[in-house]
Amino acid sequence: MDIGIIGGSGYTGGELLRLLAGHPDANVVAVTSRSRKGQKISDTHTHIRKIFDLNFEDLNAEEVASRSDIVFTAVPHGTAMHIVPALLDAGVKVIDLSADYRLRSDVFERVYKIKHADPRQAVYGIPELHPEVADQNFIANPGCYPTGASLAAAPLASAGLIELAVFDSKSGISGAGAEPTRVSHYPNMAENIQAYKLTTHRHRAEIIQELSRLDGSLSKISFTPHVIPSIRGILTTAHIFVKNELSEEEIGRIYHNFYKDKPFIRLIRGIPVLGSVRGSNFCDIGFEIEKDSRRIVIISALDNLVKGASGQAIQNMNLMLGLPETKGLWTPGIAP
Repeated sequence: MDIGIIGGSGYTGGELLRLLAGHPDANVVAVTSRSRKGQKISDTHTHIRKIFDLNFEDLNAEEVASRSDIVFTAVPHGTAMHIVPALLDAGVKVIDLSADYRLRSDVFERVYKIKHADPRQAVYGIPELHPEVADQNFIANPGCYPTGASLAAAPLASAGLIELAVFDSKSGISGAGAEPTRVSHYPNMAENIQAYKLTTHRHRAEIIQELSRLDGSLSKISFTPHVIPSIRGILTTAHIFVKNELSEEEIGRIYHNFYKDKPFIRLIRGIPVLGSVRGSNFCDIGFEIEKDSRRIVIISALDNLVKGASGQAIQNMNLMLGLPETKGLWTPGIAP
């Protein structure tokens, strides 16, 4: 299958290329970047030297579509909505890694303060929660924080057991993107943890959307993100207050039944760590019950660039094309 990547100069574009290089059915035919037109993609993404002999091109949507069976759009928020319609009209399958189609258009406009130019609905691409991905031509790939948070709490939400959900997430600095910022400046980040957007992070809307879809009565959902001095990974601590006290066996059974056929979910005893998932498409989940309380502490660990972005996009691609879900992705994390 021929693959196009629109907006391939950032971290998610580089990670798409890394993962697609190991996919036996993938043939990358076009990678676009206006600012780097004519430059070798391996000069930007040095980790793929000798793997891809391609240059960045400045192509419009129709030109990319004419070469491709499926197209990934890895462009800034507010840009994909002006590209996706032409791709879909050309008959190619599309996976958008921006936020443009993750939310209903009215919610998107309220959260991102951008007028939506193409208010169509797309399936939200967490395959573990949306099996209908397999029947779609267009997928909105989720945010990294909402993937970790939603997967941590989804089994309990689906069972209607959550009274209050509070998510505290720690992300590696690559989540801020390839362009340097004040937060990602080394003297500001080294030996430091920075909380930001304590109550107003835009990804909260995605978490609310997914958990309230599983339990329409659930309304108490809070989320606070932090950046840590690590390159990759998101560790989410979910403080879940349930309606009734549950035993460890009951919770374990709920999670096992919910995720029993989901290859990229690993339910573990103990506390998940980023070192076990870094570089992989796995999400590790573990929990502990607070005694004499209705609080369950659930930890999820994933790589923000893989299961939180490009790996999940390829997982969606596999399902959309009728391929095994794990194809090109069944690799372990990088440890140490």
